[in-house]
Amino acid sequence: MILIPETEYELSAIRAQGAGGQNVNKVSSAIHLRFDIQASTLSEWLKERLMHLKDNRITAEGVLVLKAQQYRTQEANKKDAIARLHEIINAANQVKPTRYATRPSYGSKQRRLESKTQRGQIKQMRGKIASDKNEH
Repeated sequence: MILIPETEYELSAIRAQGAGGQNVNKVSSAIHLRFDIQASTLSEWLKERLMHLKDNRITAEGVLVLKAQQYRTQEANKKDAIARLHEIINAANQVKPTRYATRPSYGSKQRRLESKTQRGQIKQMRGKIASDKNEH
């Protein structure tokens, strides 16, 4: 787990969006967190992984911008923004094991073909019944 020092990100208070009653236009309870990936002390490998994430919160200059406005208090939104920053960085640090392609077994192929045959027979029974012409 990677922890980021407070000196590497910038927090600024902004007014939250949405409904909030009389308080919403007076109190700056939302938080903008800005984290410069290139200027951080993270390893070069991790910086590259973060820069190649398909995340619209990362600007072209390499700054990760998070907006936290879920809670009513500024302090709770700060904690939320910092926790989300740590989640993103730790998720990028995880390396998924390489997946090796496998073939379906003979038994699974047979079961699949048998179920297709049964399904086809059910559908064939739905057709119109041919009337015998000799019964008149």
